[in-house]
Amino acid sequence: MPIHIASRRRSAASLATAHPGARIIDVTSKGPQPWVRMSPFYPHGHIPVPLSGDAVAQSVEGIWQALKVFGDHDVDTRKLEVVSMTGLKRTVRKYGPVLGHRAGLGGEELLPYEEARRRIFLLLDYTVNGDVTDTTSALSHAALIRLYVTNQWPSA
Repeated sequence: MPIHIASRRRSAASLATAHPGARIIDVTSKGPQPWVRMSPFYPHGHIPVPLSGDAVAQSVEGIWQALKVFGDHDVDTRKLEVVSMTGLKRTVRKYGPVLGHRAGLGGEELLPYEEARRRIFLLLDYTVNGDVTDTTSALSHAALIRLYVTNQWPSA
């Protein structure tokens, strides 16, 4: 059974035309139960923060946003505790250009984007980018789910 990845921004009619008879499963933070649990925003709780000893977070997105470093703003540990699935994003519009992601909460090293994806996030879904090496757009967690269930998971 093929698995297609589509943006949540597409209309139901557009998806039905492109993929007749397909079952549409929304794995974003706006999706229904139980599929919303696939969203990186979902607060599963007790998720180990990579490269950070015993530190844990509520969600994968909380980890990604907490470790993001901007020109004038370093890590933000408050993002690790967010359970509402909102208020997680730390954007370039507000904080300026991203310098990288901290290699752990107390880490000295700043990881470039692709390496951060591999070391922190590889386990975001308004995009369809399933290529970890393509840093021109956000990484699609739905595409990662497809890679996993079709046994095409990228090596770290």
